[in-house]
Amino acid sequence: MSNQFDVSLILPAYNERNSIAGTIDQAFAYFNSRGIRAEIIVAADGDDGTREIVSQMAAANRALKVIGHRERAGKGRGIREAMRLVRGRIVGYADADNKVPFEEYDRIRPSLEDGCQVVTGSRALAQSRIERRQPWYRRVGSKGFYFFVQTVVGLPGIHDSQCGFKFFQRDVALRLFEAQRIDGYMFDVEILAIARRFGYDIKEVPIRWRDDADSRLQLLSGNMRNVIDIFKIRLYIAQLDRAPVAVAATNAGEN
Repeated sequence: MSNQFDVSLILPAYNERNSIAGTIDQAFAYFNSRGIRAEIIVAADGDDGTREIVSQMAAANRALKVIGHRERAGKGRGIREAMRLVRGRIVGYADADNKVPFEEYDRIRPSLEDGCQVVTGSRALAQSRIERRQPWYRRVGSKGFYFFVQTVVGLPGIHDSQCGFKFFQRDVALRLFEAQRIDGYMFDVEILAIARRFGYDIKEVPIRWRDDADSRLQLLSGNMRNVIDIFKIRLYIAQLDRAPVAVAATNAGEN
């Protein structure tokens, strides 16, 4: 049943065995404290035992599921695949390393209850609160990335495309991720660009955020992939602009 839960939360994870159980417990504790019926789907890539840990927890909790791949298939792919399992009225995702405390959903929830179709957390608004900042070189890179995305893809009014704390009305999420193609980190840009293309309203909400100093990020090779993916997104959105009938047909099956 699609309305069995109030919220479906997807946690994309890559080799997070040391923190995943605590993150899941914190998420359920938060939702329970607010009287929100929630399910959690962990999309776990890697070979460090993260999936096995979640699977053991899920054996005693029907509101918890786990999927994933031994290889690193990508954050975008993981969330896209998890979307096929969601049963909540509201659907969203958050980082498994808990960069955004789950309590920040209190800021997101009112806009969703008012009917806003896409609500995304933002680290770049005046009311946003950064508890632990990124290293200076990542901050400089983020500023350059912002101007690059605005130039190539064009997301006017969006100040922080990459915050991993986004929520959607269920039908909107299913349509967007049916159309989504990017497997890697740039899927966030793609989702927002598709949402704009489909005419959905997008609201940025200031949130509390803290850097986790993840040293696994590959600055050079990762950024090259990101640049290529941004240009792929531009081409894809141009294709959607030229073929509105095909887009409608692709998503007709969800209704």
